[in-house]
This record gives sequence, structure tokens and C-alpha cells, in this order.
Amino acid sequence: MIYLDHHATTPVDARVLEAMLPYFGERFGNAASKQHAFGWAASDAVERARKQVAALIGASGKDVIFTSGATEANNLAIKGAATARQGERDHLVTVATEHKAVLDPMGRLARAGWTVTVLPVNGAGLIDLNELADAITERTALVSVMAANNEIGTLQPIKDAAALAHAKGAWFHTDAVQAVGKVPFDVEALDADLVSMTAHKLYGPKGAGALYVRRPSTSPGAGKRDVKLVAQLDGGGHERGLRSGTLNVPGIVGFGQAAEIARTEMREEAGRTRALRDRLLQALRSKTDGVAVNGTLDARLPGNLNVTFAGVDGEALLVSLGDIAVSSGAACTAAEPSHVLVALGLTKDRALASLRFGIGRATTQVEVDYAAAKVSEVVARLRQMSPV
Repeated sequence: MIYLDHHATTPVDARVLEAMLPYFGERFGNAASKQHAFGWAASDAVERARKQVAALIGASGKDVIFTSGATEANNLAIKGAATARQGERDHLVTVATEHKAVLDPMGRLARAGWTVTVLPVNGAGLIDLNELADAITERTALVSVMAANNEIGTLQPIKDAAALAHAKGAWFHTDAVQAVGKVPFDVEALDADLVSMTAHKLYGPKGAGALYVRRPSTSPGAGKRDVKLVAQLDGGGHERGLRSGTLNVPGIVGFGQAAEIARTEMREEAGRTRALRDRLLQALRSKTDGVAVNGTLDARLPGNLNVTFAGVDGEALLVSLGDIAVSSGAACTAAEPSHVLVALGLTKDRALASLRFGIGRATTQVEVDYAAAKVSEVVARLRQMSPV
């Protein structure tokens, strides 16, 4: 099998696994056990990882809260901020192409009485900053805009979006799961208040995530934003009282190591994956007509390619690929078109005839060339069989 689905998950880097292994065995302590050396060793490992994750996004370790993954981080950011500002504000803003881990918590809050504005995107998958500015009011508690889309790789102008949110007193959250470790990301330069991350998108383990929570600062402007969340899990007051529960020490250690590797190797890796992505697109276009790129190539994750093949049944395409692991444009099942592609204006048929390629750290030129040839061959065969 050739794995070209790195936006779904990534394999654990061997260096990450090596760092994790001792914490399954001889260093098995609970990081909350403060009375003996086993707990101290675990706590030291967690704090070292906290600093490594923070360094990847230009933050202080004190600003990083560990969670079970990005879904929990998003829920804590959105529900925690809403609860903290309830009574003061009653409005939330997000975007139609967000991950369900953002849209679903927003939906739950809407059912609880909050007003939620879901902004559209243009054909490139980008928000209109003027529309965002018009949507934010003095009643807006939180604005949530994804840094990089998980299906089409679009990089949103989150620095400008954060500035618009702050101008009206709203806090700014970004689901940066796909961006962190792939493209430069600095919380101070972007002025984000809440940032969701996860380990398994950057060659770390599943089950370890984090939320950056901005603390009051002495820097100009930021000191006025005292971002305080209300915990969504109670039971011990771990993680600055924001996320109770025994910490996943091996997973957190792996997250820290993965973050450190990404920080030092990101520039080189981005250049390599972008070159492979462009090679894949060129090969597909040279072998197959009717290939349309979904999203913009100008502001996009380096290893992402999402394309539609006109006149092809998406489910038949996926089934026929056999030894190539890619994703359909559909978010859940082949019968349900991706909400992201529909938001771009694609019809149901075109959305279902789309493939997402995620090029990663171990992807080779040989694999890319083979995938392009195989996909083109399958598309041609399916078109010959189609009654259209």
C-alpha cells in the first residue's frame, strides 16, 4: 500500500516512538504524584514536552494545556469561552468549512440559545474579511477560524481575522491542527487567543492534543485580553484547572518529541512535500483531462492536493484504486458529499468525484509517479464505462 492520506493521520516517527517507550515501562509514574520519584520523573517529562510544544508555536510552556486530542481542545476552547462570557455576550462566529469538531460544538451552543453566524467561503475556500468584519458585533464572544483546512489545505488569513475579532472585544480561536508543524505558526505574530493542536497530524501518537490559552500579557494590546475558560471536565483540577484527568504521559512525551522534530525540520520538509504535490498535479493533468483543483494553490498546505475528476463516480474511483490510500472528498460516507466542497460551490456529483491526496514525510517520488499513473488509468476506465 502507498499511503497518501497524511491529513487523516500520520505514522509515528521512529524517533518519537523511541522517546515514548520508557514511559510505558520503567518510567510509568503518574505526573500528578508529587510524593515520590516516579511521579517526579513523569511530571518532569510532561513539562519538558509542554515547552517543546510551546516552542513550535512561539508560546510559553505555561500557556499550553494538554488534552486527549484536537476535538477535546476545540470543545474546551469554544464551550469554555462561551460559558466564561455568558451573560456578557451571546454571539459566536465561525466558517462553513470548519472541521466538525468546531461546527458541532457551535451547533450545540446554538441549540442552547447562543446566536451563531456561519460565514461562507469563496470558490478558493477563503473567507471574505469584509463579511467577517460585518458579522462581528459588540455581542460576539468568540470568533473561530481554521488555520488550514483538513480537506482542501486552504490557509486562512487568521492574523487579519484575529485583529477584526479583537477590535470588537471578541476572543479569537483557531483550529490549527493541520497547520502546526507544516507551515510557520507563531501565536504572538498572529495574535491568537486560543489554538487547538494534536500530535497525530505531525508524526506523533494518537490520543494526545493541546490547547494554547493566552494569559494576560504585558505586551501592548494583549494585556487587555484576560482569556479565562470554564473547564468542561471536572475532577482534580489538573492542567491549570482547565482539564482534569490523569495525563497521558507517553503520548505527551511523544507529542513533545514530534513538535521538536517538526520545528527543526519543517522548512526542508515543506519544500520537499510541495515539490511532490506539484509533481503529482502535473502528472495527473498530463495524463487526464477534466482535472480541477479544489481550493487555491496560492495559499495552501504544501503537501495537500484535492482534485475533482469530471464524469467519474467517486465511490467506484476509491474502490478501484486498491493499493493507494487516499480519501474521498466526502467527509463521512460516499453517499454524503463533503460539506467543505459543497461550501466551495461544487455540486453533489462533483464533490463525490473528488480525491484528497496528503503527501507526507516518507512519501517518495516513485510513489507519487505510481499514484498519478494508477489514478489516471482508473479514471479513464471508469469514464469508458460511464453511460454519460
